[in-house]
Amino acid sequence: MSDAMLYVVATPIGNLGDITHRAIEVLHSVALIAAEDTRHSGRLMAQFNIKTPMISVHDHNERQRVSTITKKLSEGESVALISDAGTPLISDPGFILVRAVREAGFKVVPIPGCSAVITALSAAGMPSNNFIFEGFLPAKRVGRKQQLLNIAEDTRTVIFYESTHRIIDSLTDMVEVLGADRYVVIARELTKTFETIHGDKLSALLEWVKNDHNQQKGEFVVLVSGAEPKKNTGFSSETLQILDILSAELPLKQACSIAAKITGEKKNALYQEALARKDGS
Repeated sequence: MSDAMLYVVATPIGNLGDITHRAIEVLHSVALIAAEDTRHSGRLMAQFNIKTPMISVHDHNERQRVSTITKKLSEGESVALISDAGTPLISDPGFILVRAVREAGFKVVPIPGCSAVITALSAAGMPSNNFIFEGFLPAKRVGRKQQLLNIAEDTRTVIFYESTHRIIDSLTDMVEVLGADRYVVIARELTKTFETIHGDKLSALLEWVKNDHNQQKGEFVVLVSGAEPKKNTGFSSETLQILDILSAELPLKQACSIAAKITGEKKNALYQEALARKDGS
């Protein structure tokens, strides 16, 4: 088997000074660079005097490029995969190619560096020990609201990407689905001249973006605080359903007494639970 390998190379998300020495060395040394957009990446190559040949690998031709790249690897020549910005495969093309290269028996080597997800999370001041990344929200409102509903009760920090054209629509839908008081941070134009990281309750954040046209421009990372964990009552869903039905029709003590007889639970414990549910806690 050839010693050639596919390097997955992270590139800057804005500030070109964020590229690593190792990334530059690899891009100089490989026989071919597979870039999402060769014209866009050409500016990066010119900045660091990298003259390695490039081919495009994007959503529309990735499967077709697999044979070209595996052929190059089989001839003993290494290839680098880059995206327009940041770490390849993170909401960018590449997983089809990487999987095919691995299945063909060639080594895949990550060259770590910038990622907008991690960059935003590191500066947002939100819980980072447990988070999920959801990529871009759907462009259409119905799909977008459904995806927001899917994460509405998730207790982890949830991270999205969003575009200039949809940031207001997305924040509007978040207010409707997640509630006006949910804390959200938007990180805009990370590492670039007009970088902005701003957090607030959703209703206030939406108004802030609406009232400043400059804050509607650029590339966005949106970080949503997790929902408050639901208290574990120790009662089954069936017991709680019985308690709720009886409490709606009868005085609380009587409802709890009957619920205790039906379920076998202790009356006092049911009474405390009924009080808590009545108070909305």
